[in-house]
Amino acid sequence: MARLLQIFGFLSVLLRGASLTFQSLTVGGVVFLCIILRKSSESFAEINASCLSWLRRFAMVLAAMQISYLVANSLILMESAQISLAEVSGANFVLAGALGIAASLTIVVLSTHPRAGSAGELLLPAAVILASSVLTSHAMARLEYRLLLVFATALHQLATAAWLGGLPFLLVAIRRASSPELARKLSARFSRLAVVSVAILASAGVILSFSYVGSLKAIYGTSYGAMVSTKAILFGLLLFLGALNFQLVRQREASSILASLKRFGEAEIGIGITVILVAASLTSLPPAVDLLQDRVPASEVFARMTPRLPGFSSPAMKDLPEDIYAAQKMAFEVGSLSTESFVPGQSGTRLNTPAEKAWSEYNHHWAGIIVLSVGLLALLAQAGKISWARNWPLLFLGLSVFLFLRSDPEVWPLGPNGFWVTFADPEVLVHRIFAGLVIALAVFEWRVQTGRASSNVRLVFPMLVAVSGALLLTHSHSLGNIKEEVLAELSHIPLAVLAVMAGWSRWLELRLPAENHTRAWLARLWPVCITLIGVFLLNYREM
Repeated sequence: MARLLQIFGFLSVLLRGASLTFQSLTVGGVVFLCIILRKSSESFAEINASCLSWLRRFAMVLAAMQISYLVANSLILMESAQISLAEVSGANFVLAGALGIAASLTIVVLSTHPRAGSAGELLLPAAVILASSVLTSHAMARLEYRLLLVFATALHQLATAAWLGGLPFLLVAIRRASSPELARKLSARFSRLAVVSVAILASAGVILSFSYVGSLKAIYGTSYGAMVSTKAILFGLLLFLGALNFQLVRQREASSILASLKRFGEAEIGIGITVILVAASLTSLPPAVDLLQDRVPASEVFARMTPRLPGFSSPAMKDLPEDIYAAQKMAFEVGSLSTESFVPGQSGTRLNTPAEKAWSEYNHHWAGIIVLSVGLLALLAQAGKISWARNWPLLFLGLSVFLFLRSDPEVWPLGPNGFWVTFADPEVLVHRIFAGLVIALAVFEWRVQTGRASSNVRLVFPMLVAVSGALLLTHSHSLGNIKEEVLAELSHIPLAVLAVMAGWSRWLELRLPAENHTRAWLARLWPVCITLIGVFLLNYREM
């Protein structure tokens, strides 16, 4: 059980993110049916049936995710606090989860056997789903301004659902529309809903940010503040894509804009899910206003981020603290590995040694060299003057081998801890997942660049890059010191944001119709993002 809890602790954040994602899709689907498809007619019948079908699927997955999240957190609480199942069953998150599961299953039933004009019946279970989420939010734990924060949180989540959760239903409606004019009409109607949702989302977000962050120093001095800033940056990207869609909807030639509208909508959904994952990470962190000690001052942030020449000298394995690794191995063998490595807000008592920091810097700098080379060769390949530059994806194979060997020196094949520790330590597991993703990047994109792949395979590279960026935003480091953890977050957030931008700009380059002139600068944007990732890696510091 103790070994199982090691991975459950990491998965709890992902499960929370999945629950919030499908919550937005489910509630957003109900809003779409009630507002966008509010006028029942023959032309809407097929669209309504398709939307109900997708709503049913999203609600079923939401129930499954909520059950998984409930089980994982109950097991963690029972093991860490040594309490019984009966005691856990009375916890607030269990009661809220049960409400959400019941409401999700109710939507499944109602959408399976719909009646004429029955969309309004879905509003009550959708409201219960939102209420169950708000019950486990930071707002419920506050003693001051609780009602205001609960109201702002509910509006924030409802607006997110109406906008981002409604987007997949808009794409379904566009595909099922009987004519381009009907598709344009539905898009215009959704665009007006999106504008209102964005205004509500931003207003509620400002209120929550002031309440939970509190000051400028907390933005860069705490992990919570840094993640709020990341969420704001990604929100800006969403607004940019939304503005492009808004301009398309206003055009008269409906048939010429539908393809672009669909593709921008796909990117909005992808980035929106990333934002929801960031929100899930925020729910597992203590608000910045509660962390008055150990904030990182601006001087330390500036000193850490100031550009310096990279170092390529690695400490020897004998310089690393073997006694610590031996203790980890013994703890694993008896099934008592600490949960400190994945519980957000906690940190161990041991600071990383200078040798460990130098080892990590060496890894990041050499990875930076490889990624920088990838970005530059991709730019050369696009210029079309150097044919062999099209083989740039093969450099990812070297990066994968390097990450596998160097990321975790305490684990096989270099360290004393065996291979199975990979699956028990969340941080090691994430590193291994990234190494596997990099191999997939190399194989699939090399086939694309050399003309050996089908059209569908082309989308593997942008999807994996975007997913890697999203995963990096959920990845935390246990460095034995809160300040060091914050500084590590600040170092990794730019990498994650650039990866998300690179992935979805490449996606749009491949998916947008040829007549859309946006493709030209998107084709230059993603190699520049990869190049900048390499530059940031070369400037990575832990000392």
